[in-house]
Amino acid sequence: MPKTSEMVVSTLVESGITRAFTLPGLGITWSLPAFRARADALDVVLCRNEWIASVMAQVVGRLTRRPAVLMGQGPWITTMGGMGIIEAHFAGSPLVVLTETSDYDGYGQMGVYQTMTGDFNGADAMASLRPITKYCTYATAPAEAVYGVQMAVKHATLPRQGPAAVVLKTPIIRQEMPADTKPRLYPSAGYHAHTPARPDADAVARLAALLAGAERPVIVAGNGVLAARAGAALQRLAESSGIAVATSYNAKGVVAETSPAAVGMLGTWGAPTANRAVARADLVVMLGASMGPDYTRFRDPELIRPGEQTLVQVDVDPRNAGWVYPVDLAITADAGDLLDALAGHDLGSDRRASRIAALDALREETGFGVLPGLASAQGSVHHVDLVRAMQGFLAREDLVALDAGANRIWATHGLRMPYPEQLLVPGGTGAMGWGTPAAAAAKLVHPERRVTCLTGDGGFMMTMQTISTCVQRGLDVVFLVSNNAGLGMVRDNLGPERYAVDFADVDFARVAEGLGGRGLTVTHPDQIRDALEQAHRIGGPVVVDAKVDPDAGHREATDNAPLR
Repeated sequence: MPKTSEMVVSTLVESGITRAFTLPGLGITWSLPAFRARADALDVVLCRNEWIASVMAQVVGRLTRRPAVLMGQGPWITTMGGMGIIEAHFAGSPLVVLTETSDYDGYGQMGVYQTMTGDFNGADAMASLRPITKYCTYATAPAEAVYGVQMAVKHATLPRQGPAAVVLKTPIIRQEMPADTKPRLYPSAGYHAHTPARPDADAVARLAALLAGAERPVIVAGNGVLAARAGAALQRLAESSGIAVATSYNAKGVVAETSPAAVGMLGTWGAPTANRAVARADLVVMLGASMGPDYTRFRDPELIRPGEQTLVQVDVDPRNAGWVYPVDLAITADAGDLLDALAGHDLGSDRRASRIAALDALREETGFGVLPGLASAQGSVHHVDLVRAMQGFLAREDLVALDAGANRIWATHGLRMPYPEQLLVPGGTGAMGWGTPAAAAAKLVHPERRVTCLTGDGGFMMTMQTISTCVQRGLDVVFLVSNNAGLGMVRDNLGPERYAVDFADVDFARVAEGLGGRGLTVTHPDQIRDALEQAHRIGGPVVVDAKVDPDAGHREATDNAPLR
């Protein structure tokens, strides 16, 4: 008879899952022979810690729209692994979490160390995972484990996508499963079948009429457009009708920011052009965008004005429409389906020329894409120098992963993505340490593309062990480290009261070589572009250690000016 672990792996394969990420321990260790037996169908990626594994699994799900598996021992998946799980939860990335209770053959009730059963003197895996997953179940028998995995895949992949977890009682992992299980088990396909909801035709016609009649319409594209892979369709629609496209932080670059319809990313650290385009709009269509306070300048009353502007919200989950702002029209639909439905309508083609002219004037007025010239101390560079070099470097085949801090603020504010859907950001949590494993995962999914990560020294130090995984897996990824020897964003926020924000300088080029990669060091603005080109020619994981002036701030990359 097959073991539970073997049936669980077979169910994952049957469900179309092709990758799992792990640092194994206890019960997951017992499962490894079952994974090895199906290595032809399910690739297991060994990571240096659960944090890295969780982010890599989340990013694979985000890029493929199919879940990867995060698996590991209960105490550490529910703590260190929480990084990628929370990001998947907030960003809507499909993810299946497979963990166990570490109760050592039934000793959980007796306070055995590491136990996650929730008993006296133990921790509780279910209590830890329930708040940050769409679905979480506890399997105490072999049949429950198989059915739980089937349900986890179902919940992870249905709108709105997200993480789903199965917690296995450790002793069942090695148990044999009888053929006549009770309850009876069935193939996974029947559980996963579904037909997506289609947008209401009358609502689409009403939206089309609103767009056709608007003088200054703006579509705010959010994570829903990215999830639907609808950036190119949105760009075609916007350009054909002269409708402006602003984006949330999550969706920055979902349309090419060089498009005549693009006005950039909203928010305090976004583009002044986007903020003013929305503030001056007579119609705002929120397409798969939550309109969260983080990118509406914390509900700036001059940005979105219910009752004065016509507001339309389109979301795959009807609970999200009218959540942050009251709306005049709510449409429940996948963003891609909505765009397909609008394609058959005239959205104001007679107004296209005047709309594009107004957008051109607004971009000129607000200096869209113009980077300031900011000096840095001798032997160092400024954040803006990194953005400028990357701007000239980007080609169609590039993917860029961002991390957190002042370096990301400058990138979201000043970097204009030249092609749709080239950018990866930790949009759910904005967590430090995300970018490095995210870039590695992106290269796994898209080996044909050139992948670069822009990260700060603080974030890079947290997950730089990813370099070792890149070496082991033969991944050509370049990590551009904005190394200002400290927490630059926090420094700026503290002002003259600078305390607990400065690190000792680290030679990341040498660290990279010690981990099996290669390293380059940059101390002058003119070296950055050449270093990026050279790093990608070298191949393998390469770290470019850019020595950034510790006094270089992010205040010049903010937009707090009045909107009207």
